[in-house]
Amino acid sequence: MRRLFLCLLFLLLLATSAACSGRQQTAVSFMVFGDPAELAAYEKLVAAFMAVHPEIVVELRHVPSQGEYRRQLAAGFAAGAPPDVMLLNYRRIGAFAVDGVLEPLGPYLAKSEILNEADFYHEAITAFNFRDQLWCIPQNLSSLVVYYNQDLFAAAGLQPPAADWTWSDFLTAARTLTRDVDGDGRIDQYGAGIEPSLYRLAPFIWQNGGDVVDDPAQPTRLALDSPAVLEAFTWFVNLQVQEGVVPDAVAESAISSENRFLQGTLAMYFNSRRGVPTYRTISDFRWDVAPLPRFRQAAGILHSDGYCMAAATRNKEAAWTFIEYANSAAGQRLVAETGRTVPSLRQVAAEPVFLEPTLPPQNSRVFLDTLPVMRQVPTIAQWVAVEETANREIERAFYGQISVAEAAATAVQLTQSFFSEGQ
Repeated sequence: MRRLFLCLLFLLLLATSAACSGRQQTAVSFMVFGDPAELAAYEKLVAAFMAVHPEIVVELRHVPSQGEYRRQLAAGFAAGAPPDVMLLNYRRIGAFAVDGVLEPLGPYLAKSEILNEADFYHEAITAFNFRDQLWCIPQNLSSLVVYYNQDLFAAAGLQPPAADWTWSDFLTAARTLTRDVDGDGRIDQYGAGIEPSLYRLAPFIWQNGGDVVDDPAQPTRLALDSPAVLEAFTWFVNLQVQEGVVPDAVAESAISSENRFLQGTLAMYFNSRRGVPTYRTISDFRWDVAPLPRFRQAAGILHSDGYCMAAATRNKEAAWTFIEYANSAAGQRLVAETGRTVPSLRQVAAEPVFLEPTLPPQNSRVFLDTLPVMRQVPTIAQWVAVEETANREIERAFYGQISVAEAAATAVQLTQSFFSEGQ
């Protein structure tokens, strides 16, 4: 009751402040997805914003599931009633931009007295440029890293992954850490876990000198059937099919790799910064992060979400005022406190709010050290369809249902039409 009273009092004070100032309140809807820790961060962000701008009421809409979030967002755009502000991954902006349902934010940023494009990491800003327009303002950027169980490494007599460790080093560790602990003939502890998808496979393709598409600037087809790609693809698939250091389809279906990592029965797990709030709930063992193992060259893959505005938004200036605040240093600090994000502002990424050494991961700087070798997948109108189609074939190969060559050829064939749609 006390908490409810304080919330009502806060809203009353906001309304009174707006009334006293003679300004009429404007409503802006803001939709996000994520776990409870992320929701709490956005609630703090909205409250802080409304304390500074009592003339604008931000209506926070939270959808826990990312898949459901995308479905609701698509339905909202289709019905002509999208949220005013939403978070989108850079890989998904192409279709919305082509359909004309997003408001270009380049002109707003150019006029801003709070935000300066040069203050953001170039890698993040570039990702949201499509057809010579900046569509969203990046909230974060992250690379794919390896989360590892420090206690399992120590118990096996293994040194922590080095900054320059290789595919061979990784495989040696994964073999050592894959064990039948209780002697019943079944694996109880796996060395690694990774999602069999194009997004997870891509950095290993780049590390082997290949590319995901024929031309990153003007892609016309997937390039999964090229020799360099097939070599990396085979290595990736063999982690499960030949080496058995990652769970097979039955084991993954029973307990996901991420849950195995949380339980302490999986030694290494590939994920972006997004997993940190969940992993900070671990109390049974110590963990940290390491860069991706490298092969012929180092390469990482960009993960980045941005604040975007719907073209149908009636109060565009109010919506921009919120986006502007959310991406200010003060706004980014509030979200970074959860551990969820690598701030897209250089200033905030260098602060203790992100690099906090008293909370895991101790090696947060890995996310920044990877920036020089980080690459992104193409932004085309139908890239989501390309990924979803390719993912099905990659998964079939990963679990030994078809060969790598067959998966690559099928993915290339089935995705071909997507490269011409909406271009």
